[in-house]
Amino acid sequence: MTKENRYQGKNVLVLGLAKSGYQSAKLLHTLGAEVTVNDAKELENDNEAQELQTLGIKVISGGHPANLMEDSFDLVVKNPGIPYDNPVIQKALKQKLPVITEVEVAASVMEASIIGVTGTNGKTTTTSIIHEMLNQKRVSGSVYAIGNIGVPASQLALSLKSDDDAVIELSSFQLMGTPTLKPNIAVLTNLYSAHLDYHGSQEAYEEAKMNIMRNQTSEDVTIYNKDQPHLERLVKENSNAQLLPFSRKEYLENGTSVKEGNIYFKGEVVAKVSDIFIQGFHNLENMLAAISVAKLKGVSNEIIQEVMRQFHGVKHRTQFIGEYKGRIFYNDSKATNIEATENALAGFDQPVILLAGGLDRGNSFDSLLPDLKEHVKALITFGETADLMVEVAKKAGITQIKKVEDVTEAVPAAYAMSAVDDIILLSPAAASWDQYDNFEIRGDIFIEAVHNLINLDEKDL
Repeated sequence: MTKENRYQGKNVLVLGLAKSGYQSAKLLHTLGAEVTVNDAKELENDNEAQELQTLGIKVISGGHPANLMEDSFDLVVKNPGIPYDNPVIQKALKQKLPVITEVEVAASVMEASIIGVTGTNGKTTTTSIIHEMLNQKRVSGSVYAIGNIGVPASQLALSLKSDDDAVIELSSFQLMGTPTLKPNIAVLTNLYSAHLDYHGSQEAYEEAKMNIMRNQTSEDVTIYNKDQPHLERLVKENSNAQLLPFSRKEYLENGTSVKEGNIYFKGEVVAKVSDIFIQGFHNLENMLAAISVAKLKGVSNEIIQEVMRQFHGVKHRTQFIGEYKGRIFYNDSKATNIEATENALAGFDQPVILLAGGLDRGNSFDSLLPDLKEHVKALITFGETADLMVEVAKKAGITQIKKVEDVTEAVPAAYAMSAVDDIILLSPAAASWDQYDNFEIRGDIFIEAVHNLINLDEKDL
């Protein structure tokens, strides 16, 4: 069976439209599958749903009919955000139907070399850096950053050629439905506790992450963060690929690491740590992971150094917004967990006014104490976790604390508490869903509030 005809004649249910459902439905239709799309939302006036219907794809919207699973489906392609306790998914599993995600369909028909990137934090930044490093002065083929970074893999799956590179950012939600995914290079940036409300346990979350390497062979490579012993153990238990560790803490003869201000790849000096524009030890780790990929793909040290100096970060991920009257503003709205905020705070030497708070998932914030004590001079907090943030800030000895309604109010409050050379940092340590539809909207509102602050202040001069 060739890649192109593995879905020929299959009866496929795509559950959930959104971007990934829309693109996977089109891809499956092109591959000769009989496709039905089902979404709980009403899609009568949805342009994408209407386009699918024009192609001959059946669209059922406004709920999940009780008789939906009575059709003889061969498999279900699930939107990654839909939990496995969804009634349709439960029925599919009882019928022993394969339940996969969109990226599995795309990867199974893709001709390009696949570089899969996952981890609790740093996925998008690392994916973006790899894309930049592989894209400079490229001799043949092209490189594409796809997947969880925003472009569904199935949108480009059939257009990629054998000399192309597909750098695919992979979330744990996506990886749960990837039984045959086999990246040529798998990258694991780090592994912390996250998404337990979705996965149910840390063990289940880790099990999903390990899917990125389970089908690899000795011809493939797994790149991982050696500074996390638990992650290293899991990698060695689950990967049959060549292992390439990276470390910012110890020098590695057979890996990518740091020594005396230099970055080494297998004993060769590649660049200086000072070449990195973006701040923070977490971004150093992201850079080490990306350099590992770049060196495996034959990228020159000169190009690597150039990208290190020119890469200014990804939007909403410790994103430099600007400087005003000696205050420096950073947007780290993507910090939807405590570890991400710890990493952001550890990257600054100047005093920080921290803007934090969001969805209450029942977590304690006590692990933030060391970084709060060392880096934070004032806290502005909002959202469901505001009281918890106040409590931990008091434990850290922070005396300047203010609760506000939302991010819009937080910015002028932070500025009022700040002094020259202070960092004003949005790094919520929590998801956005209590007040905002996603972290991108939260970050955009922060950026707008910063610009409004500057404009209003200038008008008062």
